Amino acid sequence: MGARHVAIIMDGNGRWAKQRGLDRTAGHKEGAKAVRRIVRHAREQGLEWLTLFAFSSLNWARPPYEVRELMDLLVQFLADEEPELLANGIRLTAIGERAYLPRYVREALERVERSTAHCRDMRLVLAVSYDGRRDVVQAVRRLVHMAARGELLAADVGEAHLMAALSTADMPDVDLLIRTSGERRLSGFLPIEACYAELIFTEGLWPDFQTADFDAAMAEYDHRERRFGMTSAQLEAAPAFGR
Repeated sequence: MGARHVAIIMDGNGRWAKQRGLDRTAGHKEGAKAVRRIVRHAREQGLEWLTLFAFSSLNWARPPYEVRELMDLLVQFLADEEPELLANGIRLTAIGERAYLPRYVREALERVERSTAHCRDMRLVLAVSYDGRRDVVQAVRRLVHMAARGELLAADVGEAHLMAALSTADMPDVDLLIRTSGERRLSGFLPIEACYAELIFTEGLWPDFQTADFDAAMAEYDHRERRFGMTSAQLEAAPAFGR
């Protein structure tokens, strides 16, 4: 069985633009085209969950004009893609610290989340103003508050409690994580949810990422042996484990 949940770190927009003597915002616009291309293709291939790292909490440190351009581009993307999301049964949700987003961005996200809430064919998750460590800290705070109210004993806290307190509580674990641009790090993206994911790093920049690249990553995933601590012999005896 193929991957159920694919996550992508869409890296290289700025470098794509620089190589062509263009402003970085041109790279982000071209990257948005790649998002449309891959979301559409993932839906056609029957993928259940696709999570895209759209904007890191650390990206707020970028020049204000670039941040504004990214926010405007996100709002435009949501407006342009809402009809196609609805037509193809794709539900959109977002994770991250929304309080930091400009009001017009929050309103655009919430509008599309509401309008696509009934869609069941694929879930598209945008990680916006997101950082995995910060999300874990927020989850721990929620558990501490529960304990302070007497709703949870510290001795009873387990993995399930932590996972349920994360912003990704309703998401399955990531099966395959792809990062473009040749970088080989996770950059705070889904550190717990992707801790058992297969990792694929591609050399190409995100704006150049094609459906064939997506298919190649999925094929590579299908050829990897996911043992989850078991031996190959054990997997052969129980081939459905972890699949």
